[in-house]
Amino acid sequence: MGKTAFVTGGTGFVGSHLAQVLLEHGYSEVRCLVRTRLKWLENIPVVPVRGILSDQALIADAVRGADFVYHLGGVTRARTYADLEAGNVTATQHLLDTIMAANPGIAKVLITSTLAAVGPAPDGRADESTSLRPVSRYGRSKAAMEAVVRDYASALPIVVVRPPSVYGPRDRDVFTFFKAVQQGFCPVLRGDSGITLVHARDLARGMKEAAEAEATRGETYFIGNDEDVSWASLRRAVMAALGVRAITVPVPRMLVMPAAYLAEGLGKLLGQYPPFNLDKGRELLYTAKRCSSAKAAKDFGYRPRIPLAEGLSHTIAWYQAQGWLRRAA
Repeated sequence: MGKTAFVTGGTGFVGSHLAQVLLEHGYSEVRCLVRTRLKWLENIPVVPVRGILSDQALIADAVRGADFVYHLGGVTRARTYADLEAGNVTATQHLLDTIMAANPGIAKVLITSTLAAVGPAPDGRADESTSLRPVSRYGRSKAAMEAVVRDYASALPIVVVRPPSVYGPRDRDVFTFFKAVQQGFCPVLRGDSGITLVHARDLARGMKEAAEAEATRGETYFIGNDEDVSWASLRRAVMAALGVRAITVPVPRMLVMPAAYLAEGLGKLLGQYPPFNLDKGRELLYTAKRCSSAKAAKDFGYRPRIPLAEGLSHTIAWYQAQGWLRRAA
């Protein structure tokens, strides 16, 4: 009989790819928490668990009998730290309490953190030994979540993963970079040394492998791609996939925070909280954007399988099919 998983955040970008990967790799049942709409799970044969993470009775039923819990749900941006703390720290604590009560013999609980929890790193490249000094409210909330998770490590088999920047079909964050290149310009922060990118399917496979490996209990892993990507090489690869030319536009570091203040001000006028805000400005300036997956490779054999050029080409083709990007003339 196949394995059973419960996934929070399954309606999102990475979560929906994880649900697909689990089903493709022999899981007989993948239960996904769904607040209202299925979104990206619409055509994936998951078992919807309709409700919210704070409904303790609902979550107890969802985790009961599950072999694995994959916790991807959380809050990525909010105006206040209190909102981030509630969505990332308190919600995770409640989930772990529920698992302990309803399914204490679970095989593994995977908790998703972020590279932003680290903050600055030597030479801009983090590994699991790098001290956590987050510079953004979001990063602080994830670092606090990791501290809470450590309190449960003796009672539950837990593994924490920290993804870097993720791209692939369904993503809306890295997509903004692709859209800018198609419009003829490539904004690059002056003095920035590059980025670690991981395709969503590589990340999903890495999450599955981390959850299923015996050696990962109580450990933390970066799951990315050790092929460092400079902004110049990324621009060339995106231009090739789009069939366009774009010029590099260096962005002075001194303009980042004023632009973030302006974006937040406009957002208040429009009654919105913009994707680019003061929190993201701090991360852009001071948080490590590169990380090493060497520990994951050593402990459970993780390796990314999708080369950058192939991943970008496939992703851009998906955007074009969805009408998010125009097709090359």
